[in-house]
Amino acid sequence: MRIYLSLLLSCLSFAALAAPAEQDSAALKAQLQDYYFNAAREGNVAMLDTFIEAGYSLDTRDPKGYTALMLAAYHGEGEVVDKLLAAGADACARDQRGNTALMGAIFKGEVQIARRLMATRCNPDQRNDAGQTAAMYAGLFKRAEMLEALKARGADLNAEDPLGNSAARLASGEIRTAAPR
Repeated sequence: MRIYLSLLLSCLSFAALAAPAEQDSAALKAQLQDYYFNAAREGNVAMLDTFIEAGYSLDTRDPKGYTALMLAAYHGEGEVVDKLLAAGADACARDQRGNTALMGAIFKGEVQIARRLMATRCNPDQRNDAGQTAAMYAGLFKRAEMLEALKARGADLNAEDPLGNSAARLASGEIRTAAPR
């Protein structure tokens, strides 16, 4: 598979030089993206190394706006997360709903991966499009260890989403489903 991927990457580079039909280039690009995202999702470090060595854009996004780092974090692939971060992948990237790799790791209960993502330069109070923070995810899903780690990282556990929910309130089980009047 690695040999095939190397050949495919070479073909794509050659295709750009030879200026083939747009359709052929788009099909090759889509196939490469599939291999890239599957490598992240499945923990295929050898294939991921090929992409990194070839200079593939680490922050390429799938149709939902997910990056390989987001997929690896969500699927519990810690070695892939470490490799992508070391190679320069953007830990602060947001998907189409504004969620980050850290939010995905917290949602799935991936403690070690969440800790690695918390150690990046990202703002611990970064919000998604619904106004929620990683700490709110930790509170909602009763991830006390992650909530404490986020607090130690400087996260504001009293920050509220548009409905008035804070991480502390969510952790206590008090969930508002409508904005306070």
